[in-house]
Amino acid sequence: MSGQRTIRRSATLEGVGLHSGRAVTMTVKPASPDTGIVFVRTDLNPAVSIRVAADKVSETMLATTLSEGAVSISTIEHFMSVLNGFGIDNIVVEVNAPELPIMDGSGYDFVALIDRAGLVDKPTADKRFIRILEPCEVTDGDKFARLEPYEGLAFDFTINFGHPVIDKTVQHVSVDLCYTTYREAISYARTFGFLADVKKLQSMGLALGGSLDNAIVIDENGIVNAEGLRADDEFVKHKILDAMGDLYVLGRPLLARYVGYKSGHALNNRLIRKIIAREVRFELVKFGEGIRRPKHYDMERMIP
Repeated sequence: MSGQRTIRRSATLEGVGLHSGRAVTMTVKPASPDTGIVFVRTDLNPAVSIRVAADKVSETMLATTLSEGAVSISTIEHFMSVLNGFGIDNIVVEVNAPELPIMDGSGYDFVALIDRAGLVDKPTADKRFIRILEPCEVTDGDKFARLEPYEGLAFDFTINFGHPVIDKTVQHVSVDLCYTTYREAISYARTFGFLADVKKLQSMGLALGGSLDNAIVIDENGIVNAEGLRADDEFVKHKILDAMGDLYVLGRPLLARYVGYKSGHALNNRLIRKIIAREVRFELVKFGEGIRRPKHYDMERMIP
């Protein structure tokens, strides 16, 4: 049996904020059992802590944003995705800005940060999972996001942008983290956007840190980035990366299968709010209470 997971030591990462374009420094620190995931805005005096919870999501338009009163922290989804992929329950994240650094737009640099910090399990603290007992779905027109009962963590996603560049790539992917790892299957997938949208956002004072270094940019002729895609499934894999981050705002790992069609941050947050509102049947379980240890949480699979 293994317990709750945190990091072994502090580690720091520096990058640029996607929307502000300013330098951002974030430092991750170990945390005691049952601390949860806590962001600390160290640029404020006094510093303000925001503990991750589904009902603290205040914005999902361009990124996932958490708020505590008038204080917020945004663009958390890629880092939260890595925490989910590595099964980290407790961690303190100090940030000297209102947003996390975008890095290269994928999970790569955050994975490297966790590698430097190391992982440690606390056997005396029970790790509890949210086990979904019945299908739960939210929709928006033809878009949907659904959770289904599953004794593990799996994702099934389909994109349909109706854009010739994206349509030429893989549109549907299934990933079962019992049979592969987050590092191998998901972490590499970068965020993406359309050149016309980027220019419009920047004219509004947004996405000032956006560049070819931290996103796949698409115009009417093709992919603008000289290096092209890292894999033919990078677009759809990034949607899974985002979904993993959005779901982990629950603050506990899921035992479920996620199915998404054209879903995004807003639908994903509506989905987890159904859980906290108890509009779907679920139970909190730990290892030994009728479940086997999910393979994707084995420590040896986390180490490169």
